[in-house]
Amino acid sequence: MKPLLVTGGAGFIGANFVLQAVADGLQVINLDKLTYAGNLDTLASLQGNHRHVFVQGDIGDRALVAKLLREHEPQAIVNFAAESHVDRSIDGPAAFIETNVVGTLGLLETARDYWRELEGSAKDAFRFLHVSTDEVYGSLGEAGQFTETTAYAPNSPYSASKAASDHLVRAFHHTYGLPTLTTNCSNNYGPYQFPEKLIPLIIQKALAGEPLPVYGDGLNIRDWLFVGDHCSAIRRVLEAGRLGETYNVGGNAEQTNITVVKTICALLDARQPLADGRPRESLITYVKDRPGHDRRYAIDASKLKRELGWQPSQTFETGITQTVDWYLSHQAWVKRVLDGSYRMERLGT
Repeated sequence: MKPLLVTGGAGFIGANFVLQAVADGLQVINLDKLTYAGNLDTLASLQGNHRHVFVQGDIGDRALVAKLLREHEPQAIVNFAAESHVDRSIDGPAAFIETNVVGTLGLLETARDYWRELEGSAKDAFRFLHVSTDEVYGSLGEAGQFTETTAYAPNSPYSASKAASDHLVRAFHHTYGLPTLTTNCSNNYGPYQFPEKLIPLIIQKALAGEPLPVYGDGLNIRDWLFVGDHCSAIRRVLEAGRLGETYNVGGNAEQTNITVVKTICALLDARQPLADGRPRESLITYVKDRPGHDRRYAIDASKLKRELGWQPSQTFETGITQTVDWYLSHQAWVKRVLDGSYRMERLGT
């Protein structure tokens, strides 16, 4: 079987995908720019594994991407590469446009040119799978779910940049015939997530006995998707998805932010109580809401189940328990992320 070219494969979701794919016997060419959220520590178990080739580089570097395509002749490109943190997009939107829009355009054009030169079964089998987010759909009211036909209404610079990249992928299929697939997922959580996102941030602050910041009234709702389930969904879409189609991937696990925080507090209190015996819920601190904070997301993943037979294997309860236990047993990994040593070593400082 020919390899996969995975972009952004040292980030949270991409690295989990790479670890799962290699464990299942696939060969992966892993291209990652190694920004602040790209962490080779996550891939340490693959060191010396001939099925994993890591290349540091930018998806917008067309010469590099073309070289990798020629040398390795992958059967598919799976594009995880993206700036993804909403708060950072509010503070500095330009980086999100550069990576998520301009970078994706460069990757698409290079993939199109490569695909055009393929012949026979290799051309028929090639796929370009673009990993996106439910945030492109905007905000829901109290009822309803996002479907694949929901109109786009992005409300942050991050979601706007992802919406633009989704439209480019669609356009390259309809204009050039590039065999594309797109997945739009709900909020991911699980092992190896950079501790700026809600769940790992709250775990670390709760372990340290620090205030637990919750935006606004804490009643914003997200559909939580365990990262391992997301990776299996992407594999399934890659195997059997209809060309040019979009598939929503959700966890069937809507929770308010405050419920997520309180669940983490209860799990940690049961496993590692604070020295002074305080319940960690007492650390919850409501802070000013972020600008343009979407109230509710919810994914209808029935198309994925109906057409491809996929559904999540984890409930929120099982997934969050696994996640808390993983962070408790991987504090050395977290420490290297928080103190920046994983980056300093990479930079030779």
